[in-house]
Amino acid sequence: MTHRPHSSRLRDALGSLSARLLLAFLLPTLLFLSVAGASVYALARASLEDELGASLSALAAATASQVSGERMLTIEPGDDVSGTRTWRALVRLLDGVRTASGVRRVYAVDARGRMRADAGGNLPVGTELPDLARDRLELTRVLAGKRAASQVLFTGSDGLLYKTGYAPVVQDGQVVGAIGVEGSAAFFGPLRRLWRTFVMASAVALVALALIAVITARGLARPLRRLMDSALRIGRGDLATPVPPEPTREIGVLARELEVMRGALESRDRQLKLMLAGVAHEVRNPLGGIALFSGLLQEDLRAGAHADANSHVDRIQREVAYLQRIVEDFLAFAREQPLARAPMEAPDLVSNACELLSAEAHTKGVALDVAAAPAHLEADGSLLTAALVNLVKNAVQAAPAGSHVRIRGEVRDGRYAIDVQDSGPGVPEAERERIFEPFFTTREQGTGLGLPLARKIVRAHGGELSLRSTPGETVFTLSLPCPAPEAGAAPAR
Repeated sequence: MTHRPHSSRLRDALGSLSARLLLAFLLPTLLFLSVAGASVYALARASLEDELGASLSALAAATASQVSGERMLTIEPGDDVSGTRTWRALVRLLDGVRTASGVRRVYAVDARGRMRADAGGNLPVGTELPDLARDRLELTRVLAGKRAASQVLFTGSDGLLYKTGYAPVVQDGQVVGAIGVEGSAAFFGPLRRLWRTFVMASAVALVALALIAVITARGLARPLRRLMDSALRIGRGDLATPVPPEPTREIGVLARELEVMRGALESRDRQLKLMLAGVAHEVRNPLGGIALFSGLLQEDLRAGAHADANSHVDRIQREVAYLQRIVEDFLAFAREQPLARAPMEAPDLVSNACELLSAEAHTKGVALDVAAAPAHLEADGSLLTAALVNLVKNAVQAAPAGSHVRIRGEVRDGRYAIDVQDSGPGVPEAERERIFEPFFTTREQGTGLGLPLARKIVRAHGGELSLRSTPGETVFTLSLPCPAPEAGAAPAR
């Protein structure tokens, strides 16, 4: 037992309809959810950060408006240890703001970044604030008299994220310091929970889409697999098993067309087998005659009986001519001849066919009675003439000497009908169903391809060839479509 390599099985799996639909459903959805989720998360975070920065800087500005720059600058290192009144007043103000607003820390620094008062941070007076190095650009804007907020969040000792808002402390039109307000980015908790919820919902949606894709793929794959099996059967030569119909509209159309193709192939295969059997049967007789008479010819020539030899040569030639006619009829029937349509008059078609049979009819003593109403046709004149000649010839051969063969052409029910009528013995009812089968003939020297070829030509023109027969009257009717007359065209006369 051989095992297929893993790479081959993987290619088959990825090439299946289920896998492709699964990828077609999931990949775009996953990409969309990822891009949309990340974009919304980033936009929400940026908006909340901006809002927090604006709130903190506004709170810093409100606090700075209550701070006297002159008094703040009088606070010196050590005042926090001795607890001077100015330092305590400033700390009390900052601490009140911190408590009222719920922020983590409120502090005041001078223009050089040295601490003057710190509520919530407990940094000694005179100490340089390390955070200012991080927010150097923001501090530059504050010293220029503008409010600002730190561009990045930073992590506090408690592991939470914080942001700082700054506002200038102005004394006599000069910026002498700044107020900093540190607030917690508490919105990140709900935002992270929202993100986790979004991820879980996306995962559920992807699973649901995967199930839908699998169900849809299976629903499509089953009829397609049945169609594939039918196509493989046809490819292997099984033309007898019909293609099952499918309920889905598009796949149903494919199934119907495949069934039509199978039926056509089966019919052509059956016809080909019938023709091959017919050719083998028809060829066997003249070949046997040729072999027989060529042997007799050889014996007569050795014996010097030249008179008998000539009769054998004539018989061999007749057998060869019959064999040649079988081959020509077979090729004419088997070959798919393209139609060279051209405008033609119906009376010309009838008269041309009858002229070709006039000598044979005269030899047998049969009169051709022709009457054709005028009509315009779009047809291949040579092929239709050959088909009509075959009908008239059969009628002449079937008609008794001294009788008439009537050929009538007229417009009937919107089609042009040509009736070829003879007064022969008729076609027995048992043979009427088979008379249009290839190689079926009741004549000794007939190939049985004339009527099938005539019907094939007529049907190629969109017409039909039918038979009506009773003892003493047989009528073959050849009907052809009539083109609609053009507007303003004069009627035929």
